[in-house]
Amino acid sequence: MKKIAIVTVIAAALTGGAYAQQTTGVGGPIEAQVLMAIPQSATTFTEFYKQNVYAPSNLKIGEIKDVLVDKDGKIRAFIIGVGDFIGRQRTDSGLAMPFVDQRNVAVPFDAIHATKKDGQRWLTMNVDMDSLSSAPAYKFDKAKATWVPA
Repeated sequence: MKKIAIVTVIAAALTGGAYAQQTTGVGGPIEAQVLMAIPQSATTFTEFYKQNVYAPSNLKIGEIKDVLVDKDGKIRAFIIGVGDFIGRQRTDSGLAMPFVDQRNVAVPFDAIHATKKDGQRWLTMNVDMDSLSSAPAYKFDKAKATWVPA
């Protein structure tokens, strides 16, 4: 009788384990968590993350340091590493702006526009340089895993 009880408990545990593997932990089937095709309107983080951002005049504004996503998975803002600007300087590739004391500023997602230039993807932003210089600065707080005022 003891052996039958042990076998019954093991069988129930194995059956329950097999059932648990078929669900997501919140009652939904695993299949609901997998896409069968990539949405056509989707883009990748690599299209933005660590990419340079330019003014419409080809002036480099800075580099995207982070992509901020809300709890619903929507991109809401970018953190851009910019500098305190000391003047403009012409280079072979166009205008460049030397930076002193790079700092990070937040910009809304819809402020950055992807365009094509010479077959390359360019990220542009129509911004007044004074606005970037006077924008609040942020630093990444590793303990909180978030951006906080600098």
